[in-house]
Amino acid sequence: MKRWLYLVHRWLGIALCVVMALWFFSGVVMMYVGYPKLTPAERLAGLPPLQAPGCCVPLAQALQAAGFGAVPKPGAAGTSADRRGQPPGPDTWRLTSVAGEPRYVFADSRRQVAVDARTGLRIGPVSPEAAVAAARHFAGGVPARYVEQVKEDAWTHSRALDAHRPLHVVAVDDAASNHLYVSGATGEVVRDASFTERSWGWVGAWLHWLYIFRGGALNPIWTDIVIWLSIAGTVGAVTGFAIGVKRWRFSGRYKSGRRTPYAGFMARWHHVLGLVGGVLCVTWVFSGLMSMNPWKVFNASGPKPDRVAYAGGPLQAAQAPGAAAVLALLQQQGLQARELQWRRLGGVHEVLAQGPGQTWLVDSTRVYTEALPVERWRTAAQALLPNARIVQEARLTAYDRWYYSREAHTMGGHVERPLPARRLQFDDANDTWVTLDERTGAIVQVSDQHRRVDRWLFAFLHSFDLPVLLATRPAWDAWMVFFSAAGLGLSLTGVVTGWRRLRRKAAGLMRPASALAAPPGAGRAGDLA
Repeated sequence: MKRWLYLVHRWLGIALCVVMALWFFSGVVMMYVGYPKLTPAERLAGLPPLQAPGCCVPLAQALQAAGFGAVPKPGAAGTSADRRGQPPGPDTWRLTSVAGEPRYVFADSRRQVAVDARTGLRIGPVSPEAAVAAARHFAGGVPARYVEQVKEDAWTHSRALDAHRPLHVVAVDDAASNHLYVSGATGEVVRDASFTERSWGWVGAWLHWLYIFRGGALNPIWTDIVIWLSIAGTVGAVTGFAIGVKRWRFSGRYKSGRRTPYAGFMARWHHVLGLVGGVLCVTWVFSGLMSMNPWKVFNASGPKPDRVAYAGGPLQAAQAPGAAAVLALLQQQGLQARELQWRRLGGVHEVLAQGPGQTWLVDSTRVYTEALPVERWRTAAQALLPNARIVQEARLTAYDRWYYSREAHTMGGHVERPLPARRLQFDDANDTWVTLDERTGAIVQVSDQHRRVDRWLFAFLHSFDLPVLLATRPAWDAWMVFFSAAGLGLSLTGVVTGWRRLRRKAAGLMRPASALAAPPGAGRAGDLA
């Protein structure tokens, strides 16, 4: 058993030390420069205020032009359960702007369809010229240059962009030297990648997530590659730490006077760094494995919260407030929205009007400047899990270990976590928690007992993201960088010792058999066991 422990660590280390070193280095880069994304705040900042004059054609006309037709009433013939091959109605309805012009965008799980809100004409495939105009307007009128059309490149692997492909890449002459990615379906800017992100990204997220295997022949097995490398790395780290503890003299010393048996510089430091950073090395590579949700271990079975039931049914154009009326109501209050999104809550049609850092709830007659009445969302929430009860309700006025916000450049930084919020706990088999934005009643987080385990095994172990720790910066930075440096040193010393062993192995295979017998006492004190 002892021999196998050494052999497993030795050969996994030789195979994976370079990968581990790249993971540690790229992880530090990602602390400060993330994978390119367009956050909701950035997207709204690039849009002009919507204007009521000349806007807009009725929703029913726009839906018809988009190819969705009239959206049927719940339970009527032609609903998603009885459509006889007809496409279901869109899940989201938005009024936004493209190149300064109002545009409806309707989306379901498969496609994004845009309609000119002034003329009611469906927008066809977006041309390079239209993409440049959209990007230039989004960037504030700075010079813009068309780069290329891509299906998918190093910065657009996200599946959330699939409905927008192909994408037009436009370089804009702004302070960040951004490349803006424009949807080929709607003309919207859907991603920005600054020069800093494009430069550091190659040695940051692109390297860390092994995106070298994305977008080519190995793309279908990218997930499996990451999972199995992470498993091998975890086993290598665990066996190495076990050997390191076993061979360290906590009491007494070896004949050399040291607590480590290794005399060689690289082997000795590999041992010491393994003891210093070994636990973090194990937790980081293991939590990286957990980030992949291997074999769907964090997917709960059973009923999920029914968002359509919470809404009270699908959106109906005949009952929804018209865009022109909503914009007029906002202007009467001196408010300017940059995007409208229609929704239902408990059967009532409303519009979420969004501006930079602000959201207003609007119905057919008024603008709600205060929080939504509690009874509205509390009654509707009972329909989320009809066979379960709400057993606990908590009002959140500050972030906690389950509900918190991260910086925009981090992996989850694009997810908005408004406060105050309400957390509803259900007594279903999965112990489901649903968190609502108290102001609008929007569902902002859903978790179950499986996902809460994932919160610890991935998010916490990988980035120590408890709000109390994130609030202690730069102490948090020092902790992360110090142990990442220890892990990097551990990996690099492993690379050197592994290379030396392979070189000796190769040399030994080439020697005559008579030369292989070593003289008595000729050990290699600098070798790792």
